[in-house]
Amino acid sequence: MQNFLTEKEVAQQIKVSLASLRRWRLLQRGPRFVKVGALVRYRAENLEQWLETLPAGGTAPQQQEVRLRMASG
Repeated sequence: MQNFLTEKEVAQQIKVSLASLRRWRLLQRGPRFVKVGALVRYRAENLEQWLETLPAGGTAPQQQEVRLRMASG
């Protein structure tokens, strides 16, 4: 049997409002979900996969150094 997460659990886990999670679902931007009758559930592995596809911030130290040299030179 698979372990499903509720909307509330997912929202709490990724620190967003329930409304945001629902909006993403309507816009087909959020993690993949499963409908069980009227209930919406998320598989933990689908949530992890979705999180891995999100862009990460920051820059590599080498890129940052090049930008600093270009700005000062």
